[in-house]
Formats: sequence, structure tokens, C-alpha cells
Amino acid sequence: MTRQIALLANPTAGRGNADQILDAVTARLAASGAVVEHLIGDDADHALELARKAAAEGVDTVVTLGGDGMVHVAVQALAGTEVDLGVVPLGTGNDFARALGIPAGDPLAAADVVVRHHSRRIDLGRSGDTWFATVLAAGFDAAVNERANAMRWPHGDLRYTLAALAVIRSWTPVPYRLEIDGVVREQEAMLLAIANTESYGGGLRIAAECDPADGLLDAILIKPVSRLEFLRVFPGVRQAKHLTHPAFERIRARRINASAPGVIAYSDGERLGPLPLEVECVPSALGVLVPPPT
Repeated sequence: MTRQIALLANPTAGRGNADQILDAVTARLAASGAVVEHLIGDDADHALELARKAAAEGVDTVVTLGGDGMVHVAVQALAGTEVDLGVVPLGTGNDFARALGIPAGDPLAAADVVVRHHSRRIDLGRSGDTWFATVLAAGFDAAVNERANAMRWPHGDLRYTLAALAVIRSWTPVPYRLEIDGVVREQEAMLLAIANTESYGGGLRIAAECDPADGLLDAILIKPVSRLEFLRVFPGVRQAKHLTHPAFERIRARRINASAPGVIAYSDGERLGPLPLEVECVPSALGVLVPPPT
């Protein structure tokens, strides 16, 4: 049977080359014999509506053309269905693609992964009605995201650097109350990250070696340290140097309830809302097209 592919595109992705990339990716997919439909949303809500409609109408695959934000939209539509997700990463972070070995920086190579149609089921995190594929941040990292989103200048990575420096000046350990698979724990920490994959923020490997198909989430705590020590340790997250720091702790769990005063959580880089939140792992909730094993 002819494959039916819906291509969910972010018109602002690809550093202004989205239209050209969309045409090239469409041609590559169509050359494999697939029927390709374009879904161009006016905003995230409209894109989600289009993706849900396409899934309900029986497409085989929804392919995102954009960054982790577009993946997040598609996950809301495809979680718990048999419709596969394909990813052509055009964002600045691309943490989801990185976790699954999907080529970034080469849209046609990513399109070829879709063409080869090798599907892998992975877990997803869920909090309320919201699904997430990568990491839920609920501490210093989330506060930086919140601060950066309120800044109009500068753009790109520099904005997050300046936001981090602004936040750390007054940051103090957060008094978390955690219920982890039914066991209650009170713990102060600089940050709490609940991870389904190993990285966020464009390659910050906060949960290095996290397995997105083990039926568990990785709760990462960085326990109290001085601001100076935290500034020394946090940049090393990109190379996973924090894993050996005495303040680092990883707890693998199926269900986590987290509460703390004044903390706004982000999942997949998108604002989720204030704690308290209940977060659970839903095993094998999503099919993703990935490079076949070699």
C-alpha cells in the first residue's frame, strides 16, 4: 500500500530556508512512492489541530520539520497511537533527534531515515494531559528558561547565558517534596530534572545514558552547593562531567510527584506550569522512525 505521510512544518525554522528545505524533503519522500501532505500551522495550537486530524484520518507517519518545539507538538497528537513520528531536525537544540541518532544539519539524510521506515517504540513522560519526549525541568534550569523567555534581546544562546547569570545571583536551593514510586522524600536541591532522554538545552547531558525505552524516568537532582561551585559545575553538563560530582543524584522511577514553592516547570523546552505536578512514564507510547541498527 502507498504510504501516507503528513509533513508538519514550522515555517520559521531552518534559518529562513524553510520553504526550500520543505520542497527538497517533500521531493525526497515522494520519490520513495509516498503521498505527502503539508501541514503548516499558524501557531502551535493550530499545528496540533492539524496533526491530530491527520492521525485520525489514517496517515502512516507524521514528520516534523523544525526543532524540539515542533516535536513536542507532534507528540501530543501521536502519543498512544500507531502513527509513527519522523523527524527532520531544523532547530537549534534538536535534543530529541540527538537522543535517537537522527541526523541533524542534513535534512535529506533525516528524510532518508523516514524513507527507510525503521520504527522504534519509546517511552514518553506525561504530566496531566501533557506529554513530553525529552526532559521536564523544574529548578534552576527552568528558571533560566522562564527568564530568557521574558527577554527581548539578545537572541540565540547568548540570551540563555545572560539569563543564567541573572538567575544564579539570587538562586538558593529549592525545598522539594518528592513522592517517588510511593516513597516520600524531602530534599533541597539546585535543580530537579525528570528525563526521558539524556539531554536538553541543545546538548546539555543532564541525564547522560538515560534510556528512553526502559519503562522508567530518570529523576536528576543537583543537591545544594554554593553559587560559585554551581557555576563551575553546570557548564560541564554538556560533557556529562557532573555525573561524578558528589551533589549529583539519579533516581529511576515510574511515577514522581514533585512540589516546591514558586517553581515553574518546563517540558521539552515549553512552559508546563507551576509545581506541584505528577509525572509518570508511559512505556512504549510512541513509535519513532530511527536509523536501522548497523
